[in-house]
Amino acid sequence: MSPRRLRIHSYPSATGMSRGAILFVHGAYVDSTCWEYAFVPFFLAQGYDCFALDLSGHGASEGRERLHEFGIDDYADDVAHAMALIGRPAIVVGHSMGSLVLQRYLERGEAQAAVFLAPVPATGTAGSAMQLALRHPSFFQSLEQAVQGKVSEEVTDLMARIYFSPGATGSEILRFLPMVGPESDRAVAEMALLHARPPRRRRRLPALVVGGAEDAVFPASMLFFTALPWQADIYRVPGAGHMFLIDHHWKEAADHILRWIDAKAVVEAA
Repeated sequence: MSPRRLRIHSYPSATGMSRGAILFVHGAYVDSTCWEYAFVPFFLAQGYDCFALDLSGHGASEGRERLHEFGIDDYADDVAHAMALIGRPAIVVGHSMGSLVLQRYLERGEAQAAVFLAPVPATGTAGSAMQLALRHPSFFQSLEQAVQGKVSEEVTDLMARIYFSPGATGSEILRFLPMVGPESDRAVAEMALLHARPPRRRRRLPALVVGGAEDAVFPASMLFFTALPWQADIYRVPGAGHMFLIDHHWKEAADHILRWIDAKAVVEAA
C-alpha cells in the first residue's frame, strides 16, 4: 500500500447505472490527463465508473520533489492503493509504462481484467531506445526540451513523427505537449533492463494487448511477446502510432476494448 498521498480522479458513470469500474494508469513522462480527452468520456457514456491515477511524482500526486527515487514497484504500490480505495472489482487499463506497472501489480494484486495499451516490450526498452537514437539522433535531446517545456517547431515535428500516428493533426499534437513532464530516472533504467529481472508468477485473468500498427516507439511486432505469458488477445490498430489514445485513432481502439470487455472480460469474470 502506498504511503504517499495520491490523486485518484473519480468519474461516475454518465448513465446513472454502473456497469463496472475501470482504473486507468498513465505511461512515462505524462500524467492522468491523457485519459481525459477521449477514453474517460467514452467509457463513462457506456456506463462505467472511471478512475484515473496520477502515479507518485506525477500530476497532482505527492512526490514530485523525489521523483527519481520511484521505481516500477513503487508505481505498482500506487495501483494497489487505488484499487483498495475503489473497493470493488475493477478492469485495469494501462498505457506504455502504465502497462508494465499493471503487470507488476498483478504479480500480487487482483483485477477483473487487464488491458495493456502500447506496452513496454517484454525485453525492455533498451532495444527500442537504440533504434530511436539511430533513426532520430536528436530525439532524446528533443524529449528533454519537451519535458522542460521548451517547445520549438523542431521539437513538435519530431514528437509528432515518433509518438503520433501518420497524419495526426496539429491540434492532436499540441494537446500532448502540455502534459509532458519529467520521469523517474530509476523507472527509466528499470524499463531498459527488464530482461535481467527473473520472471514472476502471473495472475490468470482475461487480458487484452492493444498496439498501434505504426508505433515508432514500441513496434507492433513486439506485442506478441507481451501477450504470450498472459495468453492475452491482441489487437493492432491500423495506421495508429504510440499515442493513439489521444489522436484520431482513439475511437477505433476504444470500440475494440469495449467489444472485448462485453464479449469476454465481464462474462469470464462473472
